[in-house]
Amino acid sequence: MFKKISLIALGIVVGILIVAAMKPDEFRVERSVLIQAPAERIFPLINDLRAFSTWSPYEKLDPAMQRSYSGPASGAGAVYAWKGNDQVGQGRMEITRSTPPGSVLIQLDFLEPVAAHNTATFTLTPEGSGTRVSWAMFGPAPS
Repeated sequence: MFKKISLIALGIVVGILIVAAMKPDEFRVERSVLIQAPAERIFPLINDLRAFSTWSPYEKLDPAMQRSYSGPASGAGAVYAWKGNDQVGQGRMEITRSTPPGSVLIQLDFLEPVAAHNTATFTLTPEGSGTRVSWAMFGPAPS
């Protein structure tokens, strides 16, 4: 009986190890929306981190959030840092590449409540009479 229980326990442990070994090293989340406006009108709202508060749903989670900006007003090198309640935590983002009117690449560093260092991209693609805005975030998978 002990041998049988030991073999079952060993099988469970091996199964868990196999599942853990197959877990990807990176994650990627992507969403998109079709906006009835040309990319030239949308791009400045993404490329200027000060404009995030006008459209980002994340900003509404803590209206009293502390914000700071540094670097250029927009484009590569623009930095936005925040510190807020438990829902928004603390972090920093910096535009690392800006290609008008098609894409913005952002280094996104969450500091609290959980540290994470990811990359976010916004890609604007003309579609019919509007623009398909795609957002993606990717980075190392949490362990």
